[in-house]
Amino acid sequence: MPSRQLLLDTCAAIWVAEAAPMTQASIDALSDATYAKEPIAVSPITAWERGLLVSLGRLGSTLEPKAWFNRLVEREEMVLAQMTPDILTDASFLPGPIHRDPADRIIIATARAFGMTIVTRDRLILDYAARGHVNALEC
Repeated sequence: MPSRQLLLDTCAAIWVAEAAPMTQASIDALSDATYAKEPIAVSPITAWERGLLVSLGRLGSTLEPKAWFNRLVEREEMVLAQMTPDILTDASFLPGPIHRDPADRIIIATARAFGMTIVTRDRLILDYAARGHVNALEC
């Protein structure tokens, strides 16, 4: 049975912060977690990835990336996921084929380490989950 604790990938974190459209299943899961006072996790790697997107001009923002990330994790329902040396090492040795994106690999390794469910629209992570390597929920 998938863990109830949710871990947002970077796109999901952006969509949650900006109230962008998401699937009904992910909206329900996020609402249920908030109502039950179960923390919704976000990885520190999301700060790096969003900052990179802004610096490359691939994502516009009215907030400086650090301020945006701090505002996100200061929300009552959010918690900062641990990013330990073990998780970083495990991200290099994930089972089965998965793409080489370092941020996604760290998010996957984090979810595997703590039994979390990744909220994502990334097709490669969803396919990886379908093969039984991690829990994921499409957003």
